[in-house]
Amino acid sequence: MGGRPMVTIDGAMSFLPQLCTRELNIMSLLRKLVYPELVTLVGWAEQEGWEPGHHDAEQFWNYDPAGFLAIEEDGEFLGGGAIIKHSDQFGFMGLFIVSPERRGRGVGIRLWYARRDTLLERLGDSATIGLDGVDAMVPFYAKGGFVQATRHRRFRYQGSDIPSMADHHHVSLQDVPENDLARYDRQCFPAERLRFVRQWSQQNSATSLASYPDGNLQGFGVIRMCTSGWRVGPLFADDVAVANDLFDSLLVGTKGLPVFIDVPDANQEGIHWVQQRGMEEVFGCERMYYGKTPEIDHSKIFGVSTLEIG
Repeated sequence: MGGRPMVTIDGAMSFLPQLCTRELNIMSLLRKLVYPELVTLVGWAEQEGWEPGHHDAEQFWNYDPAGFLAIEEDGEFLGGGAIIKHSDQFGFMGLFIVSPERRGRGVGIRLWYARRDTLLERLGDSATIGLDGVDAMVPFYAKGGFVQATRHRRFRYQGSDIPSMADHHHVSLQDVPENDLARYDRQCFPAERLRFVRQWSQQNSATSLASYPDGNLQGFGVIRMCTSGWRVGPLFADDVAVANDLFDSLLVGTKGLPVFIDVPDANQEGIHWVQQRGMEEVFGCERMYYGKTPEIDHSKIFGVSTLEIG
């Protein structure tokens, strides 16, 4: 097995670099994460400036409660991360955080390899795993088998031109038939995830709208409250005009607070659109894949759903 020691995590086998075992106390333990610890992780994400949504912990947990791994030492929770299974052929690693007081001791390295290998065990043969990595971590993720695919850029909108009402072609996402919604989302995401989209769009303090003239779904978007304002994601649309109209309608009720959206470089029209609207780039990360790069329609992706679970 390549010289890696074998560790049991709730019955699953994970293979970790030997160097990690020398840097941690022998009492360190990898295990499933429990919900209060997920709340802690999201709190750490808030401290790091990641702008998590107000209900992200609840949303992530309800979608895949088995999709989180924790590391502890002598009974102390040190860190954790998501290992979300979207389908047998696609999973996602995100929300990877170690307690600020416990960094620099190999905790994160051990946890990261455990997450990768445990997620691979959750998936089928030849499956793909995605993640979004900050620039400093890209070389490390590359050593772990991940390949860069596109850059995601976070933009902040803080304009005063807030519309007073939504476009008449826009309807609640709940009014869109499931088959239409699932078909459109699948063009923009590597797995069928209708349950996630329905749950995500119905969360408290969120607005979800679709462009649906004459029963023809042309795009949809969700906006939710976050630490210092609002996050838009997903924002999927046939073209810039539809995306712009949906974005304007989603701004209703934001009361001038900052609005954040994560746009992929793979959609250069989307990048040009946010720049034309005067949005400020405030953050960037690299989307990377372990396994085959998924075939999705980047031209329709004007805002990804979430950098934390895909």
